[in-house]
Amino acid sequence: MSTANATNNFLAVFLGGKNSPRAAAWHAMSETERRAKEQQGIAGWKAWVEKHQAALVTMGGPLGKTKNISDQGIQDISNELSAFVVVKADSHVAAAKMFEQHPHFTIFPGYAVEVMPVLPIPGAP
Repeated sequence: MSTANATNNFLAVFLGGKNSPRAAAWHAMSETERRAKEQQGIAGWKAWVEKHQAALVTMGGPLGKTKNISDQGIQDISNELSAFVVVKADSHVAAAKMFEQHPHFTIFPGYAVEVMPVLPIPGAP
């Protein structure tokens, strides 16, 4: 039995706290070192996109400042969500394997990618 959902789409959320030790180490680099790492990371990310082009459903992108909306009103908050992408895969495990050794955490100061199925809306056709 497949662990995939009806659409086989999976949301990948990239995590990286701006106050994490990894971010502190990133910002402690000289500008020259950081720019070199950025170029290496951008090249790695482009290579990842090329490798998985057929599986990309939504390219997504970096995430900006966050507003939390609740019955308490609207508040500016900070979280560790830094980017997202939606991929198509045969299973949850197959989707997760796409992100092994991703430049988000092997080059850039992010620390993880979380992958979850996009489930169908209950009662939707």
